[in-house]
Amino acid sequence: MMRAFALLMMALYALGTPQRGNLYDPQADAMAALDQAVAMAQSQGKHVLVQVGGNWCPWCIRLHDFMEANSEVKSYLAENYVVVRVNYSKENKNAEVLGRLGNPQRFGFPVLVVLNTEGARIHTQDTGLLESGDGYDAKKVLAVLKGWSRAGCGLAERR
Repeated sequence: MMRAFALLMMALYALGTPQRGNLYDPQADAMAALDQAVAMAQSQGKHVLVQVGGNWCPWCIRLHDFMEANSEVKSYLAENYVVVRVNYSKENKNAEVLGRLGNPQRFGFPVLVVLNTEGARIHTQDTGLLESGDGYDAKKVLAVLKGWSRAGCGLAERR
């Protein structure tokens, strides 16, 4: 009876926890991906939004799913940012990249880092402040995205 209860609890947990094994790639060259994102941002006149997290992290998956499902957030991101994901896991903590980003892992996961077109960190966002219930608050997320976009920083659009 106890074993059946334990299996039921594990199944319910798995159903309630987003599962995606491929959002964050521990084998990826995160430094190269970051450099590529900065180059794209320069050519497109955008900032870079770095999502740091891991496949082990339910809130990291939720943030990704939220940004994909919310049409206003998704559209704003596409128009104003080059987005790159950086893995943090026991397999690969990407210490050199996180050092370059100002060690954002101190805020927990997921964490967002905004880079300007030159690749300099201009903001680190604790995503816990963007949560609402079991998900994310669109108004809070959009406020951060708009506030740290090129226009939000008072920079003219470059295209």
